[in-house]
Amino acid sequence: QVQLVESGGGLVQPGGSLGLSCAVSGNIFSDNTMGWYRRAPGKQRELVASITSGSRINYGDSVKGRFTISRDNAKNTVYLQMNSLKPEDTAVYYCNLVQLGGYYNYWGQGTQVTVSS
Repeated sequence: QVQLVESGGGLVQPGGSLGLSCAVSGNIFSDNTMGWYRRAPGKQRELVASITSGSRINYGDSVKGRFTISRDNAKNTVYLQMNSLKPEDTAVYYCNLVQLGGYYNYWGQGTQVTVSS
């Protein structure tokens, strides 16, 4: 079994910053991709950012230049630093782990991020 536990969501004003973390435990292969997705009300889930075990990074177009993803392989933890937040960043953010080319795909429970004045 694999578990993903997110933390760090909350309420922040526009232009502010917030950090998320996701601790992964269980049967984790050395070759994997960790990432963050989000789902805003009335919208489809979208990729925020992903990072491979070799540190190859991919960002969604809407967050490029504002968000930074990183990971600590020793701690099996992935982080998302969100800067210059906008109201349209309001969503539930989900941590994701993909292993064996997508054969195994795991999700966290989600954490709410609300950007509002």
